[in-house]
Amino acid sequence: MDKHFDKKSLPAELVVLDANVLTVAAKQPRAEAFAVREGRFVAVGRSQEMRAWIGPKTTVWRLKGKTITPGFNDAHLHPAPAYAESAPQYVVPVGPGYVRTMKELIAALRRKATLTPKGQTIRGFGYDDIKLGRHPTCHDLDLASTEHPIVIRHASGHLSVCNSHVLKLSGITRDTPSPAGGVVGKDAQGEPNGFLAESAASLITRVGDAPPRPDPAALLSAYAACFQGYAARGITSVGVAGTDPSTLQVFETLRDQGRLVTRLNVLLREGNAAMVTERLKNPPRTKGASDAMIRLGAIKLFHGNSLSGRTCWLSEPYVDRAGYYGVPPARSQEALDDLIGRIHQAGLQIACHSNGDREIEMLVLAIERAQQRVPRPDARHRIEHCSVVRQDLLVRIKQAGIVIVPHSYEWEHGDKMDAYGEKRWEWMHPSKRGIELGIPVAGHSDAPISAADSMLRLFCLVTRQSQQGRVYGVSQRMKPEVALRIWTLGGAFASFEEHEKGSIEPGKLADFVVLAADPTRVDPKALRQIVVERTVLGGKTVYERVRDATRLASYAPGFYPLCGDGGEEDEGKVWPQ
Repeated sequence: MDKHFDKKSLPAELVVLDANVLTVAAKQPRAEAFAVREGRFVAVGRSQEMRAWIGPKTTVWRLKGKTITPGFNDAHLHPAPAYAESAPQYVVPVGPGYVRTMKELIAALRRKATLTPKGQTIRGFGYDDIKLGRHPTCHDLDLASTEHPIVIRHASGHLSVCNSHVLKLSGITRDTPSPAGGVVGKDAQGEPNGFLAESAASLITRVGDAPPRPDPAALLSAYAACFQGYAARGITSVGVAGTDPSTLQVFETLRDQGRLVTRLNVLLREGNAAMVTERLKNPPRTKGASDAMIRLGAIKLFHGNSLSGRTCWLSEPYVDRAGYYGVPPARSQEALDDLIGRIHQAGLQIACHSNGDREIEMLVLAIERAQQRVPRPDARHRIEHCSVVRQDLLVRIKQAGIVIVPHSYEWEHGDKMDAYGEKRWEWMHPSKRGIELGIPVAGHSDAPISAADSMLRLFCLVTRQSQQGRVYGVSQRMKPEVALRIWTLGGAFASFEEHEKGSIEPGKLADFVVLAADPTRVDPKALRQIVVERTVLGGKTVYERVRDATRLASYAPGFYPLCGDGGEEDEGKVWPQ
């Protein structure tokens, strides 16, 4: 029994016995049992010790060796309401899990067109040019409909394709130049082909009639369904990467109604820094709900482009395109220094998207300069994705006290890494190299860019293997124990919550997951197949496989894992809402 809790706190509300508990705690990495009271772990140890916490009303689970881990923390993803296919707000999934050919992609959009009033925008997300054989064009999308504006997004979230109707509405012609930080695609005759990379998506100024605003109750239910999908994968905490105050209000309403089943670290966009500062000084009162559910304090920025879209800016050219270094960021070093400096001086945490090593170098320099002007110990500024990183940059990241949140999506997007060359595979997604240098590392899915599936993400960290069986960066494979720590305590540290969650220890929030197998003892190739049997938040079950799996499966295709509107927060881009 932990001495921190005296007998006045007896009995516990929940006692778990005879389990295989992977605590992720340094002092006691494995245990058999634990007790929970008032939403927190009050004791962890042997089953015999925990029996002292059992009273007449205590719920007791005897798990017969089942494995328990802390709840998983997806530190950066993009929640969006999960709608049925018939709903006007539905985003058509056109990724490899849904369409295999260009013909099937067109058919999926055409099917949505039959359900959509003429003139109303149709959106799609997740197309994969490598698996399709090429990027779609406006001519492909015209085959789905010429009476609806159609805009679809690439699996990276950084590339868009529209039909001819959108090109005409937006005035995009052969004379339209590519903007700074973007590319307007054109065919051999110089005519626009509907392809718009990065900031060029901002040229879509008119897209027809927006879908009607959903009923507030329907919107709440659709967001609740999205979060329930995360809980079904053992995720108890998420980082909402780039949103606005109105969506924050939706989250707070779900919390106050008791319908929020994952804890949220909300990273508001750049323009909301003043609001976040004020909220931290004067937090609003809630209707009795725990403030452990929603946290503010970080600002999501965007500097650079996409790894999977092959637009991130590199110091050496892509191996498959001579002389191509990617798309330079729209911001200059001076502008980035000013932005980083202002947010740093305001006392807020910075979480900045950056993928290519030239982008990352600019960002690290801006953070170094901000710290020189206004020293802030333990600011924990973050680099989101942090994909192609030279060793000299990692050393500077360590010295600057920066947290990295690298991708681990080789399963879905390993084939995109071919464009970077085998030499650079050892640089990419540097979770292991970061750990070896003592850099704090958190895990994330960037869903819907890759699936918000904790076991699949652990599989990628451990194996670095794609669906095609290719291993990208052999030296960067890690032990399951390390991957588990990144996806639990690593995420908690990235949001200044390592004393509240991320491990199973007395005093911490009782967020945990029951798994069908021990991820540290199975064949690494079987990691992605481990089933989440139960997800518990604050000692209360929020997902149980035998109870909830059928209900979740009833949602239309696209609910999971494509629970999101297309990835990044579209700074400098227009995305029809």
